[in-house]
Amino acid sequence: MSDGFISLGEAFEKEPSLSNLKKSIKDYDVVTNFYEIFKDFEKIAVPVKVKNNVLYLRVENSVWRSELKIKEQNIIEKINKYLKEERIKKLKFVS
Repeated sequence: MSDGFISLGEAFEKEPSLSNLKKSIKDYDVVTNFYEIFKDFEKIAVPVKVKNNVLYLRVENSVWRSELKIKEQNIIEKINKYLKEERIKKLKFVS
């Protein structure tokens, strides 16, 4: 017998008005899990945000920026594989 309440997870899945919030949380997952996926990037890059399936990375050094640009597709694939869905389509580097 239902008591009229649904779980927060069910609300996110069923309520269309929460879709923007759900997307924001998923985008934030990429930023918060970045160093779990790439442990050796801690001194190289800082994940800033995700917007429109683009991950913005702050990279101070132009040499590392070039290196990461070369590995961009591999980085994207590794993020999406870790999160089990396509969330990132492109990387953008910011100073």
